[in-house]
Amino acid sequence: MAIPHAAPGIPTDLWLEGESLSEARTNALVKTDAFEAIRLVIPAGHEVCRNHQMEGPITVQCLAGQIAFTVDNVTHVVRQGHWLFLPGGVPHTIAGVEDSLVLLTVMFRGKGG
Repeated sequence: MAIPHAAPGIPTDLWLEGESLSEARTNALVKTDAFEAIRLVIPAGHEVCRNHQMEGPITVQCLAGQIAFTVDNVTHVVRQGHWLFLPGGVPHTIAGVEDSLVLLTVMFRGKGG
């Protein structure tokens, strides 16, 4: 079961009715020339990236659970309701501390205005 892609101007529920984190799946919500928004499911103990870097800036919002976000050899626990941003080109690692649901937004440098 996957949530549908987002439509312009129409609210998208990031939780499906009756869905648990163990059932949830990662999926792209929208991708344009300027940005991509991803509903990212991160199981406890699982790394989704190690020393990864994006050309443009990213934002990370923890919607449920908690993740470990490592940048410059410092690990920060990002809990439900917390948000962070990172400039482009900075290596980072994201791992699940608990089963977690994250909204990841990637901005594409020099695209879309």
